Amino acid sequence: MTTCVFVQIRCRPGTTYDVAEAIALRELHSELYSTSGEFDLLMKAYVPEDQDVGHFINDGVAGIDGIERTLTTLTFKAF
Repeated sequence: MTTCVFVQIRCRPGTTYDVAEAIALRELHSELYSTSGEFDLLMKAYVPEDQDVGHFINDGVAGIDGIERTLTTLTFKAF
């Protein structure tokens, strides 16, 4: 079983497309969207049961050059 997480990503100005490409190349996500508002990207990902969510985000996403901040939302049940 996997854990579905949504990660909102704020990028440094002018780096959104580079960050999106870096995420796509790592193949960590199921969906990745450009968004308006406080954050620039919204990533949906499924974290494998045997992986820690914090490590998945910190090791796989947060260290990408151009990312200023992330906000992760864990999910519990789909309706």
